[in-house]
Amino acid sequence: MKVLVTGAAGYVGYAVARRLTAAGHEVSGLVRDAGRTLPPGVRPVIGDLLDPVALGAVLEPYDGVCHLAALTRVRASFADPLGFFAANVQGTVNLLAVLPPGCSVVYGSTAAVYGTPERQPIPETETPAPTSPYGASKLAAEHAVRFHARTGAIGATVLRTFNVAGSVDGRGDPDETRLIPKALLVAAGRASHLEINGPGTAVREYLHVDDLAAAFVLALPAEPGADRVYNVGSGRGASVAEVVAEAERVTGRPIPTVHNPPQPEPPLLLCDAAAVHRDLGWRPQHSDLAEIIESSWSALTT
Repeated sequence: MKVLVTGAAGYVGYAVARRLTAAGHEVSGLVRDAGRTLPPGVRPVIGDLLDPVALGAVLEPYDGVCHLAALTRVRASFADPLGFFAANVQGTVNLLAVLPPGCSVVYGSTAAVYGTPERQPIPETETPAPTSPYGASKLAAEHAVRFHARTGAIGATVLRTFNVAGSVDGRGDPDETRLIPKALLVAAGRASHLEINGPGTAVREYLHVDDLAAAFVLALPAEPGADRVYNVGSGRGASVAEVVAEAERVTGRPIPTVHNPPQPEPPLLLCDAAAVHRDLGWRPQHSDLAEIIESSWSALTT
């Protein structure tokens, strides 16, 4: 297939474009700057989702699109909700408007659309209730993709992911606000300590970025009118304290911690990924916590 990856120079987008190329697809990567690094074999396309006229002029008739260009930082979305809605919703609408009929779209969404439900693990049937502008903007973009698909114009698959970590080609998670990158910066001596809210008992799951990329490849074929939603996650929970302990074991270095007062947050967030296992045959291959941390550490130190 002839496939476009938006955000192809980003953390997840790079991994997806890399996997698509390895699977034999002809891959182009939409980037705003010509100097961005793309996987070998990926052709750059310079464009901006917020410039619809120019976007329509540079895009070719693609068989498939993996849409990953987005603003993603939850805390930043509270300070700039309009910016997040413009990038994540209007950018998606602009992209959909220039896609050829019959194109298959895989939209990279997030578990943030669920908010903090009591039912764990979280299935796709859980009613979305985002608690941040980021989550709300991703849900709105989901609606744009799915309702457009229901007209028969495109086929659509939405992949809702939980905590993505690890590295490919020596490219680790650049978001140093996330737990694993923060902990490893301390281990590397680039930060003095790791701040933890409360006792460190909150449990989250982690998915290797290459496992997520494999799910995009499997989800790509979709007939016009198709409208699918899948959770993609490992389902393997680890507490904050367990992540820190594993990072110390992998790196062989101490990670000093400072415990701040507890913050209102769910004690447990886990993914029910039974549907993507059943329908697409996807299974995580690299999402053991040790392997995730090892690859992240290697990317940071080599």
